[in-house]
Amino acid sequence: MHPFLGPDNSFYSFSSKNKPALTVEQGQEFILETQDCFSGQIKTENDRLDRLDWEHVNPATGPVFISGAMPGEIIGFDILHIKIGEDSRVVVAPGEGVPGEMIKQMETAIVHHKGNFLDFKGMAEIPINPMVGVMGVAPKEGNIPNGTPDRHGGNMDCKIITAGSRVYFQVEVEGALFGCGDLHSAQGDGEIGVSGAETSGQVRLKAAVYPRLKGLPTPFVETDSMVATICSAQTSDQAVTGAVNNMVEFLNRFAGLPVNHAVMLMSMAGNLCFCQMVDPLKTVRFEFPKSVLPVLHVLNG
Repeated sequence: MHPFLGPDNSFYSFSSKNKPALTVEQGQEFILETQDCFSGQIKTENDRLDRLDWEHVNPATGPVFISGAMPGEIIGFDILHIKIGEDSRVVVAPGEGVPGEMIKQMETAIVHHKGNFLDFKGMAEIPINPMVGVMGVAPKEGNIPNGTPDRHGGNMDCKIITAGSRVYFQVEVEGALFGCGDLHSAQGDGEIGVSGAETSGQVRLKAAVYPRLKGLPTPFVETDSMVATICSAQTSDQAVTGAVNNMVEFLNRFAGLPVNHAVMLMSMAGNLCFCQMVDPLKTVRFEFPKSVLPVLHVLNG
């Protein structure tokens, strides 16, 4: 039986002052059950954004204290499985999201899950691709609302943070004080309309410290096929520069490539992607395929 933490153990800001709700050993699997990003406040299509209690959005389940995780170390969280809820909700509102000026009225859609697809009003079927929107560790100082992404993680809304991926952070406080939430049954890159297909669910994870990766530019994602740097910043231009520079640093420091060669390879084989463009900070990732550099398969072996 894996250690389990339910959504009654939720927090709304990442902070070193949050008291651990669960303690696990490194390598020990655990399960977090999460609310949707609206804390269950949207139940029907008549529920609108202007009626929400905005003090209770983007809940994360936790914090989880990881034994032996110390400040300055790099910790990786393996997402082993995501189980999503029975349905999802999508919202739009005037002024919200990238095309907000084009939206004249609020609307909520309840999207039903049918097999491996989302049924959007009978007009479209979207493949289900569960992912974790909010994920992170406590910062050394201050309180960071869950809706704000930054170096600690938070609301990155990065669609490759899904089952089979490992997400790395730098530990800022003892035990890391990890939490996650804001599951999506599907979300496109950019999340341009302010929400993906928001849902509740469960996430099964395990965590470990990786001494060989000390100094890794975090947040950092690894999958079977790629590595990716993530950067959040005030503007999309700043986030682009941060994500790109972090990948150059990674390839130089951890793969041993001269900077010029790293940049050449990134231009030929890498991909610059927008995670989300709707939060207080914008989030961008740079993906680099492992197939191009075999050494990337054994970096943390």
